[in-house]
Amino acid sequence: MVTVRPARPADESTVLGMLEMLADFPVPHWRTARQIADADLHILVQALHHPGSESIVLVAEEPPESVAGFVFTSTRQDYFTGRPHAHVEVLTVLETARGQGVARALLGAAEDWARGRGYSHVTLNVFADNTRARTVYERLGYLPETVHYFKALEPGGSPGMEDS
Repeated sequence: MVTVRPARPADESTVLGMLEMLADFPVPHWRTARQIADADLHILVQALHHPGSESIVLVAEEPPESVAGFVFTSTRQDYFTGRPHAHVEVLTVLETARGQGVARALLGAAEDWARGRGYSHVTLNVFADNTRARTVYERLGYLPETVHYFKALEPGGSPGMEDS
C-alpha cells in the first residue's frame, strides 16, 4: 500500500536524485536532459529547506520507509483570472514503482492540499513527447489546456544550449 507524507530533511538526497528521471522520454533536440533535471532544482531545494504555506513537497513510500516518488506543488496565480491555484512543479516515480498507484496517490495528496487551501484547480506542465506522463495525467482527469510553442531565432541555435 502506498503511503504519502510530507518530505523530511532526510529525504533530500533521494528526492534530488530523482530529478534525473524527469528527462526519461524523447527530449526535444533544443533541450538537454541536464536542463530538464535542473529546471526546478533551486525552488525545490528552497521548499525542502524552508517549508511554507505556499508550497509542499510530498513523498510516497512503497513499501514503508522506501521513497518511491515525490510531488512538489506550489501556489501560482491563474493567468486568466488572477486567482491562486495549485501547480504541480515536479512529479516523479521510480521506474520500479510505476504502475502501482504511486502517481495517483501523490497527485491525490497534492489535490487534497489544494482543496484545503480553497483552490479551485490544479495545473501542471508536461512535454508534448512525454507520452507516458501525459497518459497518466489524462487517466487521472487532467486535460490539456494550452500548447506552448518554441522557435530558435538563430540558425541551429537554441537558447540555453551553451549551459550543457
